[in-house]
Amino acid sequence: MTNLTEPDTASSFHGIYPMLYAFFDEAGALDRDAMRRQVEACLTQGAHGIAALGLATEVAKLSEAERRQVMDWVCSDVAGRCPVALTIFGNSVAQQVAMAKAAAAAGADWLILQPPPVKGLPEIEYVRFFGAVAEQIDLPIAIQNAPDYIGIGLSAAGLFELNRQHPNVCLLKGEGPALTIQRMIAETEGRLTVFNGRGGLELPDNLRAGCAGLVPAPDCFDRQIRIYELMRSGKAEDEAAAEALYREILPTITFVMQSIETLLCYGKRIAALRLGLTVHDRAPALQPSDFGLACARRYAEALGPLP
Repeated sequence: MTNLTEPDTASSFHGIYPMLYAFFDEAGALDRDAMRRQVEACLTQGAHGIAALGLATEVAKLSEAERRQVMDWVCSDVAGRCPVALTIFGNSVAQQVAMAKAAAAAGADWLILQPPPVKGLPEIEYVRFFGAVAEQIDLPIAIQNAPDYIGIGLSAAGLFELNRQHPNVCLLKGEGPALTIQRMIAETEGRLTVFNGRGGLELPDNLRAGCAGLVPAPDCFDRQIRIYELMRSGKAEDEAAAEALYREILPTITFVMQSIETLLCYGKRIAALRLGLTVHDRAPALQPSDFGLACARRYAEALGPLP
């Protein structure tokens, strides 16, 4: 029987934080109404927080002005009803600091720093980079540790040292198997509040491993919220119900999490079908096949519409 502890102050941040998709209109611009619809669905379903500007938001395809626009839209639409976590993308310390300050001004509750797109450096260089950003920001900060997707990640020792030097670096946004995440939590001695991603794969085991929550895309986040709540009750019957619910959504997660490109192509379409929205891709993008669309429709129908 699992009994998840209540979050401490480091982090009152916990639960399921859907990472918003970027929806575009026919002209290729960000679709204001679609983005608002997505936020409202997350809030209606009881999301513990909302995240934006990560890989699912196709942050690398957005201009700086568009990233700032998303920050303002999301924080305005949430209007304090739950915490907002915004991912900070930038090639330099100055760029990340500027975007982090914009996120704080918009109303973000915590930030997720992506590594700079320079691979192969000694780990100390990434620790220095993140530290140089963190020391200029007052908000709680997470590091996005996604070596399988981004190609850059910090070790437990690097994260431990970063937290020692900059205590506001107190969260971790991981992207890895539950076994890896559990080891990272143990090796950092609980100094970081850890969220995992990967679309919600291994959700129950991630919670058993010590994760405070997960940051999945919005394909089946409503079921994931329910799983989280069941798991944290500490009752054996609720844990069994959570496992059964996880088994129901696992085929959908497996389908969309073959790669980031697959997630953006088919995961976004599943979410759009459930939300009553239309997907217009921003190039470059994987184009769906007829077979893939049929699969996406079948998964969306099984999950049902989002009110």
